[in-house]
Amino acid sequence: MDVGMDFDFDLLTRALDRPLFTLGDAALSAGSLLKLAILAALLYWFAGQTRRWVVRHESNRLGLDLGTREALGAVLRYLVLILGFALLLQNAGIKLTALSVVAGALGVGVGFGLQNIISNFISGLIILFERPIKTGDRIEIGNLEGTVHEIGARRVTIVTHDNVAILVPNQRFITENVINLVYTQAPIRLRIPFSVAPTDADKVADVVLDAVKQQPQVLQTPPPSVLLTSLGGNAMSFELAVWLQGFGPTRQQLSSDLNRAIGRALRAHEIRNAA
Repeated sequence: MDVGMDFDFDLLTRALDRPLFTLGDAALSAGSLLKLAILAALLYWFAGQTRRWVVRHESNRLGLDLGTREALGAVLRYLVLILGFALLLQNAGIKLTALSVVAGALGVGVGFGLQNIISNFISGLIILFERPIKTGDRIEIGNLEGTVHEIGARRVTIVTHDNVAILVPNQRFITENVINLVYTQAPIRLRIPFSVAPTDADKVADVVLDAVKQQPQVLQTPPPSVLLTSLGGNAMSFELAVWLQGFGPTRQQLSSDLNRAIGRALRAHEIRNAA
């Protein structure tokens, strides 16, 4: 029984050590490939732990904001992965120069099917270094508005005001116009157009401004203003301009609240809407 077990163990050892193919000057066996796979999994786990440690602990002691900590953690994770894989290949006897042929073959594949993945990855690095957006920012891109939840290697996760997470490819943040509502940390202005039948313009302005004061999301500094934009034959066109914090409610929701308030105030003072 013991002899049979020793024999099976030796057979398994010889099977694992039998070369399967060569890459450059290195002969790779099933055992070496298994070892590489285990070490690669450990390296991937270690890189993730390093990123979490930077984001949650070390960088926080330096007083950095969450977006900066996320960027530092992501960059450090990439460096650990790149350097770690290089060391693993060297340890397995695979010289990096031997991968030039494989890299050339992959280049053809990139040209046909992987260019979007590579483009999103490079765009992610640009976002992390230039930081046009960061975690926690309220942004608009296309018809999408929400808060940046995470910036990854290939995509940015945006959580909308319906609490829906949408994954947006990084490339869009490089090639399209992106509105960052909190980029300058300063209040932003919201404009609400409305029209009424011909009447006293000063009265309209006073009525609307009194109604706006009841909205807690509207800042009083800078103060709201009502502009008379045009005088038509059957209508007078106005524009209410208010300031709000970019971190505050959605502009769509606040626009709805202000339109309701304006409508109630005008009706209360018997000011008719334009026909």
